[in-house]
Order: sequence, then structure tokens, then C-alpha cells
Amino acid sequence: MNDAVRPARPHHKLTPDGRRMREVLTYSRRGSRFTPRQAESWAAHQADWVIPDEAVDQPGFDLTERFGREAPLIVEIGPGIGEATAVLAAARPDHNVLALEVWRPGVADSLWRVAEAGADNVRFCSVDAVWTLENLIAPDSLAEIWTFFPDPWRKTKHRKRRLVNPANAALASSRLVPGGAWRLATDWADYADQMREVLDAEPTLEGGQVERWAERPVTRFERKGRDVGRDIADFCYRRTS
Repeated sequence: MNDAVRPARPHHKLTPDGRRMREVLTYSRRGSRFTPRQAESWAAHQADWVIPDEAVDQPGFDLTERFGREAPLIVEIGPGIGEATAVLAAARPDHNVLALEVWRPGVADSLWRVAEAGADNVRFCSVDAVWTLENLIAPDSLAEIWTFFPDPWRKTKHRKRRLVNPANAALASSRLVPGGAWRLATDWADYADQMREVLDAEPTLEGGQVERWAERPVTRFERKGRDVGRDIADFCYRRTS
């Protein structure tokens, strides 16, 4: 791989002398141990619905082939355990949904949820979402992007790792078709402020905070936030040009 190209799996990147190179990432990789139910789900559906990390490094990788059809594409960044993914994808059988989740037990949970919902239009991948937008998604090609309850990186010193920043906003907007939507939700007030500030400042997007998106099911993360009294902020921004 050309050293100038950011790798699909930046947590595997090494320095010339073989040491692990540290990068500022928008996620952390948690444990990978499966419960029996997750293991059963993985065994049943992984071959059909999970894109192996190493596959994206292969010459000629074609995302369309992984879906087996041409269709409008939606990218979900951080689906967690797939609660929203299953419901929203099942309601859009004419769209392909690429769900980017680095937590493998979450992917395994998501697999049985999409199976129960009959949402066979979803594919999961665990490579870096920013890299995926940069390298696998063509400009002007996404119908929507969904980012529900991304890691808030609560400590001040970690906020540089938040997904929603000016560079990523410009990148995400460039991948949307004109009129395509980036839908977001968070239960952290200061992250909501950051989302609003960053996305309002992106000249190719217009929108703002909106009423809760009725189609989006109440997820575990939303319930946890509500239970401790946090307000839920939904946003919708559309590409204008």
C-alpha cells in the first residue's frame, strides 16, 4: 500500500521500524467476545451480510457486488446493536444500507435483528468510517447518512475524536447527492452544540435541529439518556450543492 494512503484499518498501521502508529480515531475497539446468541447469529449470517475488513484492501473491491444489485445507498455510522438499522432498512427495501460498526458483538446482535426484520438489504463492515467515505464511497452518491448517538467522547481532552468536525462534515456532504440528508441524534448537550456549530458552518449543507425523526425507533442509548434526564437532540442537514 502507498504510504501516502491512509489504511482502511488505521489501528493496524505501523511505523517504518515496526511500531504501532497512533492516530486520532473517532472510535475505540472494545471486547470481541460473543454471547451464545451472538455466536449463533454470526455463524448464520456473517458470510452473507458482513464484509470482511481485509476485503476492502483487495484490488478491484466493488461495494455494489457485495449487495448484489444497484440501488440508492445509505451509510449508517455506528449502528451499535442494530436497533435502528433493522427498522429503518426494512422500511427501505429499495435502498442498500451499509452499516459501519467496529464493535463485533454489536454487529452480531445487529445480524439477528436485521434477519428478524427481513432487512436483507444491509451489509456490515468494521473498517474506519472516515476512510470508507474517502475511499469506497463516490462523491454525489449517497441518498442519506445516519449517525445516531455517536460516541460523545465526554472528556475535554478526547473531544478531538468526535466524528462531527469540520473536515468530516465537508467529506460527508461531498458524498451525498444534492438534496441528500445527514440525519443525526445525540443525548449530550455539548455535542449537540458542536454538531449545530459545525454543520451550520459547512457551506454545502443546510438544516438544523428538528423534531424527533418519527421513523427512528427508540434505541438503548436513547433510553439510557432519557432515564438520566438528558434531552435528545435530532438534526437533519441536506446537501445544497
